[in-house]
Amino acid sequence: MTAATAQQPDWGDLALLERVTRTLHTLPPLVTAEECDRLTEAVARVGRGEGFLLQGGDCAERFCESGPAEVRAKLAQLYGLADLIRSATDAPAVPLGRLAGQYGKPRSALYERMPDGTMVPSYRGDAVNSAADDPGARHPDPARLLRARECAERVLEVVRESWTGRPPLERAYVSHEALLLDYERPLVRGDHAASAHSVWIGERTRQPDGPHVGFARSIANTVGVKIGPTITPAQAVRLSHLLNPDGRDGRLAFIVRLGSIRVRSLLPEIVGEVTRRGRPVVWLCDPMHGNTMRIGAGPKTRPMEAILEEVVAFVRIMRAQRRHPGGLHLEMTPEDVTECITTPRPFWRPPELLRYRTACDPRLNAAQAAEVVERFVALV
Repeated sequence: MTAATAQQPDWGDLALLERVTRTLHTLPPLVTAEECDRLTEAVARVGRGEGFLLQGGDCAERFCESGPAEVRAKLAQLYGLADLIRSATDAPAVPLGRLAGQYGKPRSALYERMPDGTMVPSYRGDAVNSAADDPGARHPDPARLLRARECAERVLEVVRESWTGRPPLERAYVSHEALLLDYERPLVRGDHAASAHSVWIGERTRQPDGPHVGFARSIANTVGVKIGPTITPAQAVRLSHLLNPDGRDGRLAFIVRLGSIRVRSLLPEIVGEVTRRGRPVVWLCDPMHGNTMRIGAGPKTRPMEAILEEVVAFVRIMRAQRRHPGGLHLEMTPEDVTECITTPRPFWRPPELLRYRTACDPRLNAAQAAEVVERFVALV
């Protein structure tokens, strides 16, 4: 498997990359094994049907947003939505942020078109390159991996401050996609990934014999896997065996992102096969990624109608399969953005996206995220 197919950047300066990874290896862990194990215990309770998990945050974190004020606003949204689940269900709700490490992004194309028509290398997250329109700023820079760790450390300081007075089951933990292996591998300490309390593997990198699954097999943290429409029930079963061979509760989450159209036809068989022949899995609904679309030649968006439809279908299918709908995985922001659209389909004219600020994919604003969570708790 080449670096391109494994979604790894072409860093160019390999000598600099080696110096960076050596430095990362010498730095203190960002999270402790004890913190990671506490999260796994909380996720195990979710898997037993004793609570829920809310995983949410930015599509792509920005270095410039790692200050205390920005992080506190994101945590306030995450805690508020977890409290909403808790009060509506009278069950624990674990907040798990897409925080302190969501600095790398997989991309389907090597290049993207700027508003003026210029083609530039795709933005792959602040840990890799800049989102600026300047083609020179788009070249991968290994030194950004060190900046990513510095920003993650700053974010985690604020996260830990937020734990004061909260029991472990109600504390916010942090997670990100374990995409950039040159960042993840040097930050392993003992048998835990020390870059985050939990990491997940994306739809593009979940090949059973691929390096990302191999990395996830080597760590003891709770691991998630995105389950998209190209997966087969047999592949899902195999992944459950590879990533949770001992059948440990709280070890593995399947994050379903099939889309509102395909979830009804695909998910029942996947859940059924994993239940019959697989290892224990916590089932989460990601109603965002399978419902991404473009309006003409404009930016990507996500219709709220489709997002809510997938949440409803997910819960109903899980109930029909006698499985616990464990929670939600949302790309969201406390900012007053217009990135996901509320206009019903079909469109008489393209909806306007007046406050479109995301660095990558469209996010729910505060009101939209609350609407999705309210729809979920009304069903569970």
